[in-house]
Amino acid sequence: QVQLVESGGGFVQPGESLRLSCAISGGSLSTYYMAWFRQAPGKEREFVAAFPWTGITRTVYGDFVEGRFVMSRDFVKREVYLQMNNLKIEDTAVYFCAAHQTFSNSTSPWRYWGQGTQVTVSS
Repeated sequence: QVQLVESGGGFVQPGESLRLSCAISGGSLSTYYMAWFRQAPGKEREFVAAFPWTGITRTVYGDFVEGRFVMSRDFVKREVYLQMNNLKIEDTAVYFCAAHQTFSNSTSPWRYWGQGTQVTVSS
């Protein structure tokens, strides 16, 4: 059983940056993919980024990212991060960390989810 806990959300102005963290406990991640999704009010949950926990890191990003976000990991701390730069008002959403043994940019296959962390971008 994998447990995921996100942190790092907050209130920022357009153009500012935030780094989200996802602490991972339980389970062996050697065959897992890790991902970030987000859900804005009234909208469906949306794919942000994902990569395999081990092996060659080849990160896949959602089309809207446009080079502004970087996903990374720390094997020792068992954490993944989402560095978000040049934030826009439309980035306002609850951001979720997810884990699953296969990759998908759809929400349905992902087995493990955190509780989410709120990111609000407003002037």
